[in-house]
Amino acid sequence: MDLSPRVLRYFVAVAEERHFSKAAQRLHMSQPPLSYAIRQLEESLNATLLHRTSRQVSLTAAGEALYEEALSLLKRNDEVRTLIAGIESGKVGRLRIGFVGSMVYRGLPDALTTLRHIQPGVEHVLTELNSRDQLEALQRDELDLAFIHANPAPDGVTAVDIVAEQFVVCVPATHRLAEASEIALQDLAADEFVLFARDASPRYYETVLSLCAHAGFTPAIRHEVRHWLTVASLVSQGLGVAIVPSCLARSGLTGCRFIAFPHTDKSVCQLAWRHERTAPLIQAGVEEILRYYLR
Repeated sequence: MDLSPRVLRYFVAVAEERHFSKAAQRLHMSQPPLSYAIRQLEESLNATLLHRTSRQVSLTAAGEALYEEALSLLKRNDEVRTLIAGIESGKVGRLRIGFVGSMVYRGLPDALTTLRHIQPGVEHVLTELNSRDQLEALQRDELDLAFIHANPAPDGVTAVDIVAEQFVVCVPATHRLAEASEIALQDLAADEFVLFARDASPRYYETVLSLCAHAGFTPAIRHEVRHWLTVASLVSQGLGVAIVPSCLARSGLTGCRFIAFPHTDKSVCQLAWRHERTAPLIQAGVEEILRYYLR
């Protein structure tokens, strides 16, 4: 039984034109092969589809039924072709994206808006995870892209720097230094610190210890948490001070102050993905995100 799109289009043309010669003209073919194809279709279905006269043709009940089904099948065939072409070009599909919380204040919403505009057929699924969990999820193929704090990339993962900014200190609004425009880090030597957990972001943890050591003291670490807003929230409740990326000053969180201090270290965020994940959808996402951040 030949119900290929080609044969179905032949039948639809005859059904709509009600005339073999006109249908052949519409299909840009000669009439004999068209007539032969329709006879073959009727034989394969063991059904009469058309009433033929010297002037025109009309549909039988079986022909009416096939006409409706043929329209549906041809539409579905076109939809499948469009879908596959979209997937192949990276314009259709589902992109699983991990991110650290600070990316909300580092342009991620605008970057995704740009990406959705360029690829309206792509569904973006966001999951907030710390850097280490994202890298593990990439390796388990549970994420396609990851926005992480700079960390050593494991085998099979590419990581590209996309944002670098200064650290600032975050202190409660009631802190003795809350109104200062800049402080020396050693001014916080007697304070208790809230840190991002070492196992969640080892490089950030070591950076904080290094900054404090350079200032001449070892921080008294009181709390370790796994999300940036939790760090700032604990500070706002008077539970310590913290060293955070300057972007958190844009969080709008009340109850805390963000103050500059002299240093040369940078808080760096990266876009990461697996080497072997070369699907057009992922490649297109990587290219557009890098273009957005590195323009």
